[in-house]
Amino acid sequence: MPCSAEPPPTPTPEAAPAPAYAGRFAPSPTGPLHLGSLVAALASCLEARAHQGRWLLRMEDVDAPRTRPGAARTILAQLEAFGFAWDGELVWQSQRLDAYRAALEALLEAGAAYPCACTRREIADSALLAPDGSHRYPGTCRAGLPPGRPARAWRCRTGAGQLRWTDAIQGPQCEEVGQIVGDFVLLRADGQFAYQLAVVVDDAWQGVTHVVRGADLLDSTGRQLHLQHLLGAPHPAYAHLPVLTNAAGEKLSKQTLAAPLDPAAPARALVHALGLLGQAPPDGLARAAPAEIWAWAEAHWQLSRVPRQRSIVA
Repeated sequence: MPCSAEPPPTPTPEAAPAPAYAGRFAPSPTGPLHLGSLVAALASCLEARAHQGRWLLRMEDVDAPRTRPGAARTILAQLEAFGFAWDGELVWQSQRLDAYRAALEALLEAGAAYPCACTRREIADSALLAPDGSHRYPGTCRAGLPPGRPARAWRCRTGAGQLRWTDAIQGPQCEEVGQIVGDFVLLRADGQFAYQLAVVVDDAWQGVTHVVRGADLLDSTGRQLHLQHLLGAPHPAYAHLPVLTNAAGEKLSKQTLAAPLDPAAPARALVHALGLLGQAPPDGLARAAPAEIWAWAEAHWQLSRVPRQRSIVA
């Protein structure tokens, strides 16, 4: 039956305003910062400032056995000496264990996590081969613990299907978490919460909208997106910087004896880091005061200039 008159138009709801930009730098206090750390900190800070956003600092000390006494204090002194200024209070993961425990309980209640009795040896002996040649957990305890076996760890349940996202530096990405890593650990056998759970809970709690970090963590993004979906957390935008390596191709790290940043000589290292990030600082800037270097960097920063590769020789 035809209508006698056109119905009134349905009001279009106003789009919710986009959250204000919030980036973060999240070092682990396992030793002092080095040039690779400086590149990550500088890029994340400059990208936040370019968007008039907040730059947050989080000390990722949730892995107690790897935390070195005094390392956090050294990191803070290095950041201050190099001219970094963060917004808000410093967050310590070691003070957020109740939040991680609550998230794990929510996942267990939803059937998205389960206890696992497998030892490392058992997992190594039964691991399945993933498409990329790595090994993945075979799901031994997915249907329940074997009789008489206590839980050692707790795992996140994964499923079929690809996760797709676009990285601002590395371009389009896709990962089938269930096929590549399988059901991954949330709480380890030694009682330590896993990085993947802690970082997702904290990014959501701090309102992080953009994550700028090293490409060594690119392969963790699929697991974090999966957890964000399960926990109803927002998905930040990601940008993964090239990782700095030595001449042998090893990532600069405490394990490869990377030289710590010298708080007494920040200018040359800041300018070197800007060059590695593709920003082409002018000749002579390394002789300027750190405040002048920061002023130049904030005025000229462009994420699009960062090399679109996963590693660079420092």
